Amino acid sequence: MKEERDMQTILVCDDDKQIVEAIDIYLTGEGYQVIKAYDGYEALDALADNKVDLLIMDVMMPGLDGIRTTLKVRETSSIPIIILSAKSEDTDKILGLNIGADDYITKPFNPLELVARVKSQLRRYTQLGNMTQQNEGQVYKCGGLQINDDNKEVTVDGEPIKLTPIEYNILLLLVKNAGKVFSIDEIYEQIWNEEAIGADNTVAVHIRHIREKIEINPREPKYLKVVWGVGYKIEKQ
Repeated sequence: MKEERDMQTILVCDDDKQIVEAIDIYLTGEGYQVIKAYDGYEALDALADNKVDLLIMDVMMPGLDGIRTTLKVRETSSIPIIILSAKSEDTDKILGLNIGADDYITKPFNPLELVARVKSQLRRYTQLGNMTQQNEGQVYKCGGLQINDDNKEVTVDGEPIKLTPIEYNILLLLVKNAGKVFSIDEIYEQIWNEEAIGADNTVAVHIRHIREKIEINPREPKYLKVVWGVGYKIEKQ
């Protein structure tokens, strides 16, 4: 068990109390503090009253569902969000990613897989927000696009851009290797640190989000280009 001062807090929201309790058992066993909520309204109240490091949330809930709750959370927070759903259709996975979720897991799920995904998201988020960086003063520029990896700030023509941890890491990878084309599998394996199986839609959704944030016209991107049949790259400016 981690010491309390080092303990990370996870908010679990699902209208099925048995699922919440099961997740609670596994996460507390790994040393996490768990806050429980059973609909979107309770989740938003819990986020307002507590410092939460990660949110696990069901899609289908009475009252305020997981989709609308995620949209509300993303108005003010970039904490990792893992969506739970009984639906396995690819369109539902894409929907979850489209509205700001970082990861997606289908019910019924292996609790050990969920724990692994939680650890992965928290590790990535902690690295993004860590104020003690190993590489101080690392600034990467590509035309008007600039990434200060010391304070994790992204600007385009001087205007700050707000990215989620995964979006930031994808953009940083591409900007640091401007001109190099990365395949979808290469991006997935470097950012998610796991084998790329069916990663096309997952990566494509995050790429589209990045474009919407850094490009004046996402349909005619200046920076983030697709190389058809190969992958993506940041165009050297």
